[in-house]
Amino acid sequence: MNQKERMLAGLPYKAWLDGLMEERTENKRKVQLYNQLRPDERTRQEELIRSILGKAGKGVHIEPPFFCDYGLNIEAGDNFYANFNCTILDVGKVKIGNNVMFAPNVSLYTAGHPIHPDSRNSGYEYGIAITIGDNVWIGGNVVVTPGVTIGSNAVIGAGSVVTKDIPDNVIAAGNPCRVIREITEDDRKYYFKDREFDVEDYM
Repeated sequence: MNQKERMLAGLPYKAWLDGLMEERTENKRKVQLYNQLRPDERTRQEELIRSILGKAGKGVHIEPPFFCDYGLNIEAGDNFYANFNCTILDVGKVKIGNNVMFAPNVSLYTAGHPIHPDSRNSGYEYGIAITIGDNVWIGGNVVVTPGVTIGSNAVIGAGSVVTKDIPDNVIAAGNPCRVIREITEDDRKYYFKDREFDVEDYM
């Protein structure tokens, strides 16, 4: 098993061997081009982001600047939107469902290093997959750590550090992130806190 295979299997690996450094360099070149495109170059943006990501559904848009390690280990479903300064360390697989929104400065980190300094100084690191379900909204400045699954329909409050799995249909926030409450039918009529919609076509 080479180092890339070890990396994708969630095993300790060395990031500078077996062509991994070259893959990251090639991806950085594409990401730099993407981040330098003019705002009106939408067709070129879509072409380039589809060449960066391993899989991209319909209506995927990531506001530049965007940063990732390999790109090919990221799968995004339909109608994925990421606002400015999204960072995805996709050493491990990152799977993002349909109708997912990221606010600015969201960071997904599959990458990690051993705790003990001797082990860490050996050069071995690891990547553990992150999975995000459908219809998820992740607030600004959220960090998601290795191995986390965020359930469908969840909302993650701004500034949260998500270190454990989050179930479906909840609002979760904090450092460390924890469930605040379930999302219910009563939430449907509100657009912000206690402010009700004054239109009829929001459903």
